[in-house]
Amino acid sequence: MGAAGDMLAAALISLFDEDKQREIIDKLNAIAPEGVTVALESTTRQGLAANYFSVKINGEEELDVGNESHGHEFNTHHDPHKHHHTSMAEITDMIDAMDIPENVKEDAKLIYARLAEAESAAHGVPVSEVHFHEVGMKDAVMDIVSVCFLMDLIRPDEVYGSPVCTGFGSVKCAHGYVSVPAPATKYLLMNLPAYAGNIEGEMTTPTGAALVSYFAFDFREMPLMATKAVGSGAGKKDFPKANILNVSLGDSVAENSLIRSESDETEFQFNVDDMTGEEIGFAMDRLFAAGALEVYTTPIGMKKSRPGTLFTIIVSKEKREAVIKAIFKYTTTIGTREIAIDRVTMRREIEKINTDFGPVRIKTSEGYGTKRSKLEYDDLSRIAIENNISLRDATKLINGEIKGDE
Repeated sequence: MGAAGDMLAAALISLFDEDKQREIIDKLNAIAPEGVTVALESTTRQGLAANYFSVKINGEEELDVGNESHGHEFNTHHDPHKHHHTSMAEITDMIDAMDIPENVKEDAKLIYARLAEAESAAHGVPVSEVHFHEVGMKDAVMDIVSVCFLMDLIRPDEVYGSPVCTGFGSVKCAHGYVSVPAPATKYLLMNLPAYAGNIEGEMTTPTGAALVSYFAFDFREMPLMATKAVGSGAGKKDFPKANILNVSLGDSVAENSLIRSESDETEFQFNVDDMTGEEIGFAMDRLFAAGALEVYTTPIGMKKSRPGTLFTIIVSKEKREAVIKAIFKYTTTIGTREIAIDRVTMRREIEKINTDFGPVRIKTSEGYGTKRSKLEYDDLSRIAIENNISLRDATKLINGEIKGDE
């Protein structure tokens, strides 16, 4: 049913026992900006129990407008003479003033920066000119900081998200109607699996999209795990389907630190000799978007001495039909070979470390006596661009910091 900041916060708090929940709410109220209070309330959606995370500004909750499903539309305005608005610098100062760990502050500021970047792209203005409504801003800041604080308490090794339901139609915000998903939400969900669903309304807000895209490093069906706790967070509105976001916390289950997939995946292969390099690259992107686990090409020689390309695609049974449709839609092949395969993968963990250049993720793979680690390319690329250095120099800088800490 999509995602919003309050739903995520409520679901994550629900993972803890009642005593710890009260302790968390007390802590969040202690760090909240002036005039902001939070509470965890028991509720139901379509007969299913869930918790609701209430954020009030000066004793009142932000009002829903139009058909918003969660009431957390992330608004911007660029005429500070009409209403009181808040800049990114003021938001950063507000987060810095909170009594929370530095890494939580860093996460919150990076997420808000993503929101500002999305709003900048949506409205065609520089990030420096993006301003946020004061009330909506405090509401969103509290949601974001609360989720970052909770993720720091839980400290999961791996975070998976299901494909994101966005909703459809239009939603009324402070400055008129916008399509659903909102432009900022579309921006934040780029390159992630998302779908409209069958209920009209805003299922995923920009704040929810920013949080989910920041913390989840993969989007897929629930992986093999032994569940230790479950949490449910309710959205503001009620629908014919339960408006609830669910979270599960558990331990991965893998024999000898590996995960074996027996006849659960399929490999497709086919040859083409009439596609350009651009067409091949585009087709690969669309195959991944359709759910392929792996797509790669190999240059080959074909009949009549023609140079050609061999496509190899690995896909789970659940995504088989979608990938087959994409194969015939985006490539020129008229047939494909299908092979049932078994696959063994090493167990993968991702750790996030804080450096002088911002947070950096480290992927560690382990199994059968082998262990290797690798710095996340996207983080190294960001550091290289921000500091006008090469990727190799960025890698040396971060490796030097890590060894220095040791």
